[in-house]
Amino acid sequence: MVKGTIAFNIFIGAILLYSIYFVVDFFEMNLLSTLLGKFVGYGVLILIILFTAEIRKFLLLLGDTTLKGRLKFLDQFFGEEREKDFAENDHVAEMIVESSFHLGKTKTGALIVLTHEDLVQIASTGTMLNSDANTLLIESIFFKNSPLHDGAVILKKDKIIAASCILPVSKKDTISKDLGLRHRAAIGISEAHKTLAVIVSEETGEVSTAFRGKINRNLSPNQLKTEISEYFKSK
Repeated sequence: MVKGTIAFNIFIGAILLYSIYFVVDFFEMNLLSTLLGKFVGYGVLILIILFTAEIRKFLLLLGDTTLKGRLKFLDQFFGEEREKDFAENDHVAEMIVESSFHLGKTKTGALIVLTHEDLVQIASTGTMLNSDANTLLIESIFFKNSPLHDGAVILKKDKIIAASCILPVSKKDTISKDLGLRHRAAIGISEAHKTLAVIVSEETGEVSTAFRGKINRNLSPNQLKTEISEYFKSK
């Protein structure tokens, strides 16, 4: 449930903190033991606060007592559901490639964020859509006279969750000076969450991606489709 999200990094950090505490306590390093003990003492409460969203999902899963719900959960790992996902993901990849390069030809800036998470906080900064994604809809959102063109589109599977969303901007000082705010926002969201951001430059029309804080510029249609497909498989 936490795999591929920032919560996984927090979980690893918590394990390391507890490990250091036990090592410090074993060697009777009293000052450090006392300081770390304050964190460890409230550890359960802190973890509940940090993992509120994940705990809620888990409880909802346990509460799904219907046979259909249980079978749907199992189908994530076995059977036809996975085959359906592969076909669906391939369709989404082709749709994003087509939209991105159409927008690139007219030098229409765009920022599409693919996610396996809900990204509730990010989505809430924009306009909620929860609509089926298609090429025309994506292109019309980023049309320069559209009220939703300024900001990012959040896309989960084949659904546009929200448009005109505000993303966290990366503060890295190693980012190339010729990259603007749209590219910095793409890098920022990929640093904070396991997302793949597709960027269409308004100045050059080139298509790039940002993943795990790294940007891959001036992609061809085949390269973009490969990156999107690999991202979907990484789930």
